[in-house]
Amino acid sequence: MTSRHPKMDQVISELTEILGTRCSTAAAVREQHGKDESWHFPKAPDAVCFARSTEEVSRIVSVCAAHKVPVIPFAAGTSLEGHVNAVYGGVSIDLNEMNEILRVSPEDLDCTVQPGVRRKQLNEYLRDTGLFFPIDPGADASIGGMASTRASGTNAVRYGTMRENILSLKVVLPDGRVISTGHRAKKSAAGYDLTKLYIGSEGTLGIITEVTLRLYGIPEAISAATVSFPDIEGAIKSVILTIQSGIPVARIELLDEVQVDAVNRYSNLDLAVQPTLFLEFHGSSASVQEQAEQVSAICSEFGAEGFKWTTQAEERTKLWQARHDAAYAAMALRNGAQIWATDVCVPISRLADCILETKKDLAESFLVAPLVGHVGDGNFHLSFVIKKENPEELKEAERLNARLIERALSMDGTCTGEHGVGLGKKKYMYMEHGEAVDVMAAVKRALDPDNIMNPGKIIPDRAAE
Repeated sequence: MTSRHPKMDQVISELTEILGTRCSTAAAVREQHGKDESWHFPKAPDAVCFARSTEEVSRIVSVCAAHKVPVIPFAAGTSLEGHVNAVYGGVSIDLNEMNEILRVSPEDLDCTVQPGVRRKQLNEYLRDTGLFFPIDPGADASIGGMASTRASGTNAVRYGTMRENILSLKVVLPDGRVISTGHRAKKSAAGYDLTKLYIGSEGTLGIITEVTLRLYGIPEAISAATVSFPDIEGAIKSVILTIQSGIPVARIELLDEVQVDAVNRYSNLDLAVQPTLFLEFHGSSASVQEQAEQVSAICSEFGAEGFKWTTQAEERTKLWQARHDAAYAAMALRNGAQIWATDVCVPISRLADCILETKKDLAESFLVAPLVGHVGDGNFHLSFVIKKENPEELKEAERLNARLIERALSMDGTCTGEHGVGLGKKKYMYMEHGEAVDVMAAVKRALDPDNIMNPGKIIPDRAAE
């Protein structure tokens, strides 16, 4: 969008003195760090720095701050709204080598990790302690990225999102200073809640270099279930009644008939090609059986067929791997296609209306767009299966996406339940937040007056000026 920063060569020289070969300007490295898994066209940074400690991140940011050069944090690269695109060039700070689990306190049910630690890595490490970290966005995302985008996923209906499961953060500020946003106490009334400020800030206010997380005991028993419905309205009404009945279900995922067909093909399942719920129950052996029976009874009231549940780990793993591969299954529906993934979240009482109106839009469109959702908390996703080089398809996806977001906002929902704002959703921020966007912009200017921290993200351009 802009020409190369005039001080870029000097910045690269100074960073090379600090990092040696861990400051790279190789084209392939830069290109890798200018894209995520979103539909947005990539934009490479001018250099990539591979940091190994909070001190190194602080030194890199200090150099960039001195010359007012943009800084973009990067870890797993699994974000979905262009969060890592270097829209103004600058320096990408790769945090993947900061992947140590620094501390686990089983008695306190918490741990502290570096931002490059992956979700699966953490749970593998925790296995022998009898604890686990429940937030599961599907992709093997980094903990730092999950904190930065306020991620959630399939377990959110029972365990909440990243917002509820982070106790404190260590953050490098835009001028290179390092702060801790809190301590390990389960609650505090001491001052502003800076932890919550940085959760979901997408690297626009600072770079997260440590995360202290809540942990949970691994349930004694876990069961999973699938159940199909003749229509999607019955599936949604079953979810609503399950939640209202206080059944402590851990996961409730909805797949429409298009998504079920895709996962059947991609993951070798044999589900009925109908709207289908994937469920999971946690607790004692007796309680998971009771939960399954209660939900089965509710589903039958709305015409459900073939309620099947299992406690076999292998079967559960296959089921949830298929759910996590839903985006790749959607992509495989069309050779050479990519997906434009989007999400909204509405109050659960409006979920049926929102999904049914969305399905009507899709039925009238020439695009294929499987629907899947964490419907226990009112959040669902569409994956538009498109070819990016086709302007007609991009235009239609943009139209459908806009209608989806406007519909969700009219129902007192949000333009993004968990993907974050990044580049793709920032134009809807005023529609959702009104004058509160100006308050966000004021916070951004106060903490980052030179706008070097992941510029171009979250804050709409007119508010950023």
